[in-house]
Amino acid sequence: MIKKLLLFFIISLFIFEKSLSENSDLYKKIDLFGEVLEKINKEYVDEVDQSKSMDAAINGLLQSLDPYSAYMTPESFEGMQTETSGKFGGLGIEVGMEAGVVKVISPIDNTPASKAGIKAGDYIVKINNVQVQGKSLMDAVDLMRGAVGSSIEITVRRRGVKKSLIFNITREIIQVQSVKSELIDNNVGYIRLTSFNENSSKQIKEKVNKLNKNKDLKGYILDLRNNPGGLLSQAIRISDFFLENGEIVSTKSRKVSENRKWFAKKGDITNGKILIVLINYGSASASEIVAGALKDHKRAIILGENSYGKGSVQSIIPLENRGAIRLTIAKYYLPSGKSISEVGVTPDIEVIESSENFKFNSETDNQLNFALKLLNG
Repeated sequence: MIKKLLLFFIISLFIFEKSLSENSDLYKKIDLFGEVLEKINKEYVDEVDQSKSMDAAINGLLQSLDPYSAYMTPESFEGMQTETSGKFGGLGIEVGMEAGVVKVISPIDNTPASKAGIKAGDYIVKINNVQVQGKSLMDAVDLMRGAVGSSIEITVRRRGVKKSLIFNITREIIQVQSVKSELIDNNVGYIRLTSFNENSSKQIKEKVNKLNKNKDLKGYILDLRNNPGGLLSQAIRISDFFLENGEIVSTKSRKVSENRKWFAKKGDITNGKILIVLINYGSASASEIVAGALKDHKRAIILGENSYGKGSVQSIIPLENRGAIRLTIAKYYLPSGKSISEVGVTPDIEVIESSENFKFNSETDNQLNFALKLLNG
């Protein structure tokens, strides 16, 4: 008994000393940070705004975790809240960070960016001749913001293109209509979903119910290309529309309360008709959940290009200064148990965009044309 008590005491003492050592190291780092800040303020060639320096330090800490965590100043947080209302001024692109470079996740349909020719996967290197590399994502976003009607010059590098591409774009009011549909060849229901907002599932259900009235309907094409994602709840509902049962998605986190699984309820609103899902590099997050769930359950044929690979859950956490942090709190996992993070969803049938003149739902859309031929045998 005495030996056990002695062993317990030694272990407890070791843990206590380790904790003290870790705290001591942390305080040394905090002192070091203060010293560096003081040296910058005294020695740097130009006068430094200390408030901006602190904002940059906080953002640097968050972005060292992953490309999706970031700090929002009170001004940028207010701007984000305005944008999520569904009507805002801007270019119409979803951007992320990769190896210190701002990368286009997806241009939104019928916005200035998509009309100008910005593509998913483009790297933004300059904004109005200001070098972007080395700046934070929020700094780059702030540079792209401006008054409606004002113009902006964006320089991008594109895979497979040797020279930089320059785009002059005029900012507009962005009004996102997330669901479009039509009957193609009198027998295929085509539904394009451009984002997952609060009304997306309701709109899709209405469109499917309308298309179902056509007696010659062979099947559906769900177009998720250049869809950067959105609300998880909408991804779950939309996946459920096409499934009879089974797991849709799960999340895993350090917090047990964030470990969850979602399952489909009985009832396929298409009555089991053939379903083809189109994806590309601009399909991210919620798009990948839908495509991945339908692929794993063998409910749909996934066609196009590998998706982006954003398989993480971000939470917006308000701060006392009226700003906020966007923090990754969990990761998504498909029914197969695979993570989407940095891997994405691989199509069953790979069809690469055919040309520079490629345009969605047009004669040059070889991916959609391939899907139509597949459906019509």
